[in-house]
Amino acid sequence: MKVAQSILLVSLAVTLVACDKLPIPDPNRAAMQKELDSKAIGGACRHAGRALEDCYRLNPKASKAAVFAGWREMNDYMTENKLDVVLPTLPPRGTRMVSETAHAGTPPADAQHNGEKDSADSASDDKKPDSSSAKPSDEKNPALTAG
Repeated sequence: MKVAQSILLVSLAVTLVACDKLPIPDPNRAAMQKELDSKAIGGACRHAGRALEDCYRLNPKASKAAVFAGWREMNDYMTENKLDVVLPTLPPRGTRMVSETAHAGTPPADAQHNGEKDSADSASDDKKPDSSSAKPSDEKNPALTAG
């Protein structure tokens, strides 16, 4: 009888040791993971040269305190080791990259076929646009774009 009780006790102890391996959600672990993710987001934003406010706006679900902590840690690390900002090389979302070899022989869609400009086009190129019709540039700093 005592042997059966001791075997039962040992098997119960072994199963209780493995409770963390079961797929039972742990709110503390989930909160810690979210905190670490937010900290990593902040560090990545600083490494990419994004402003802290832009990082908050691009990641609204992340904890602002953790994003700031990660941003600050990366800033200290980059300052200490004299590292430069690494600009993102991927294009912004919604744009497609066209391989240069695929369309090397085809002219752009807005190019004229005869290679000559109309006289009206060349006259308009010589004029400077007046300030009333000037539009802000659509070019964006690649470090500040989402992507």
